[in-house]
Amino acid sequence: MYEGRSVLVAGARVAGAACATALAGLGAEVTVVDRAASAETERLAAAGIKVIIGEPDPGQLLSGVDHLVVSPGFPPHHPLARAAAAAGIEVYSEPELAWRLRGPGAPRWLAVTGTNGKTTTVTMLASMLAAAGLRTAALGNIGMPLVDAQGGGPGGYEVLAVELSSFQLHWSSTLAPEGGALLNLADDHLDWHGGFDHYAGAKTAVWRSAHTGGTAVGNLDDPRVRALLEGLHAARVPGRLIGFTLDVPPPGCVGVVEDVLVDRTGDGDAHELATLADIRPVGAHNVANALAAAALALSAGVSHDAIRRGLAGYVPEPHRNATVATVGGVRWVDDSKATNPHAAAASLTSYERIVWVAGGQLKGVDIDELTARIAPRLTGAVLLGVDRAEVAQALARHAPHLPVVDVARTDDGAMAEVVAAAARLAEPGDTVLLAPAAASLDMFPSYARRGDAFAEAVRALPTPAA
Repeated sequence: MYEGRSVLVAGARVAGAACATALAGLGAEVTVVDRAASAETERLAAAGIKVIIGEPDPGQLLSGVDHLVVSPGFPPHHPLARAAAAAGIEVYSEPELAWRLRGPGAPRWLAVTGTNGKTTTVTMLASMLAAAGLRTAALGNIGMPLVDAQGGGPGGYEVLAVELSSFQLHWSSTLAPEGGALLNLADDHLDWHGGFDHYAGAKTAVWRSAHTGGTAVGNLDDPRVRALLEGLHAARVPGRLIGFTLDVPPPGCVGVVEDVLVDRTGDGDAHELATLADIRPVGAHNVANALAAAALALSAGVSHDAIRRGLAGYVPEPHRNATVATVGGVRWVDDSKATNPHAAAASLTSYERIVWVAGGQLKGVDIDELTARIAPRLTGAVLLGVDRAEVAQALARHAPHLPVVDVARTDDGAMAEVVAAAARLAEPGDTVLLAPAAASLDMFPSYARRGDAFAEAVRALPTPAA
């Protein structure tokens, strides 16, 4: 497929480097381009792969190129992507390449996408698959590159739990996991996609296999997802359609009856999967994530008992509604992964009295609706980041008497100032919640580093005198 073909790989981070290495091993003529030199570019060059540092003219880069493999972060309006499309050159990213490279005995794919909850759901799914005795891993937008996990044979993976972002799905055309779940849809990455319809359209690519007999899983409690799932039903696709809901599920779906997660996908009777007490982290959104994971596991033949054991043994990922400490009767919670308003709402509605730590890069998304919704729960707010003024304006509209502290600094000491301000606002019984509703890259290299900085500052707080 690739022997003798000329492939340009744009981006030399982990996924790009893995793509370049895999393609070179298949006999392709590989060129890698990246804006800056790195250890990866040095390693690739040492392996005999052509590396270009900088941002040369797209026309020159694409001369003679048959395929362009882009980092998922490359938007469709990037000059290189536009030039490739104009020249009729195929453009795709690492998951699509991994799908094309599957050989005999390659693992099956069960995929998850949505605005929020992807990583929690795929790691829950991997825990269920492992409990069923299957060799598995949670990969895709997390973990090792997918191109490194496609080999079959003894000792290889049998089933992959694959997290796919809207970026990755946009840059796919043949990728069709045998089961795909769409968790939710809310405004996010609209600047990248050029509008909500394009964003939602990319997400629905996770259901591609439903048109050829695969399984599509969707959230019945999300009006946008439900409408899209009903569209598949109306189109009479040959695949299996499974809805999940926090209410009593209709036949063919999974849901909740009192405090029990149940399966009605088989004979229509309600079969117990787990109890609400089995779900970690806490919160209704994580019950929904567990149901989505269970639906995909059921589609792959996993038993009810393995699903229950997978959830009971599940270890939550960090920075997702995680309690850091309780100091002087105040609970401090890190939900730094809440990088948009939809994600932040899930944790903000889990507590009654909140000092909200918010702000960062809003990515063109409106924060007004979230602020209006959670204003009655707030006892104070501390704002940081490049778009903190937008959050402050929303708070002024919906909680005009709320004490708000604006932290303007952006250096390494900013989070310590944020935590100190929150400590002054909080009273015993309050929860100080880092749920920024915004991305972190204006101040931190990742949401994880933002969460770590918050936890470090919390742990450095003085212990109140007895």
